[in-house]
Amino acid sequence: MRRIEVLAYPDVQLLDVSGPLQVFASANDFLVQAGEPAAYEVVVVAASPRTRTSAGLVLETAALPPCELEIDTLIVPGGWGVNAACEDPSLIDWIISHSRSAMRTASVCSGAFLLATAGLLDGRRAVTHWGRCVEFAQRFPAVRLEPDPIFIRDGNVWTSAGVTAGIDLALSFVEADLGRRMALAVARQLVVFLKRPGGQAQFSQALRLQEGDERFDRLHGWILDNLDGDLSLATLADRANMSPRSFSRHYREATGRTPARAIEDIRIEAARRMLERGLAVNQTARHCGFGSEETMRRGFLRVLGTNPRDYRERF
Repeated sequence: MRRIEVLAYPDVQLLDVSGPLQVFASANDFLVQAGEPAAYEVVVVAASPRTRTSAGLVLETAALPPCELEIDTLIVPGGWGVNAACEDPSLIDWIISHSRSAMRTASVCSGAFLLATAGLLDGRRAVTHWGRCVEFAQRFPAVRLEPDPIFIRDGNVWTSAGVTAGIDLALSFVEADLGRRMALAVARQLVVFLKRPGGQAQFSQALRLQEGDERFDRLHGWILDNLDGDLSLATLADRANMSPRSFSRHYREATGRTPARAIEDIRIEAARRMLERGLAVNQTARHCGFGSEETMRRGFLRVLGTNPRDYRERF
């Protein structure tokens, strides 16, 4: 039986804890119903016997186990209380030591802040909630942050995106442990995707260009009003009263991306909104300046991991 420990702390996000718990519990239910032994022993652990979540529900939790106790998986959730938890040296020390005894160490949502504080993500690829990616990147420059995936595995460490992505992560563990058929059965019971199409950019604002620098705000507004017009580098530089070379350099310093990548992000963001309102794919491609459906399709696949027609059908 695989022992899985889920860490709790004051103001932890309830669904970060309960989502993965239910995935493993459902897998156990299917096994028991089939006359087989349960596969998982899942325990919620904390420094206190009663832990209040940010939703107000109080969890009865087991004591933090000895660090030398070998376990299959350690899961570290996120939540509003994660910043305070990051400042608890004894908790960080426990995470560091206990992760050495775990076959897998994983975070859900902003739980990545705890793993990063513990130094477990240095030099690794990682993801966290889309709304905290900028903060995370500033606080932990040694981590190779990727903002879009639902979850990432780097060695024996997994990180997952916002809240419900913990369910996706747990399903991937069930698939690895018990096979695709079991993971699919659990996903069907919970009425979720076994493998969610696209990244978390589908469920967040992909356009983050106006954070931290106001120099190009007016230009971004003009771009949004002229998506089907000439948005060449020369045109953008002229609007910003700069030479193309100077504009490219200053723009990348201010936004963290090239003008071409920014234009693609803005067009895809606008296209998503049009598709969500029910506009046809060919009309959307034309209004957003992609030139063709195929160009828009390639952009969607590259940025969102799904094509425009599937996106429109889902949203």
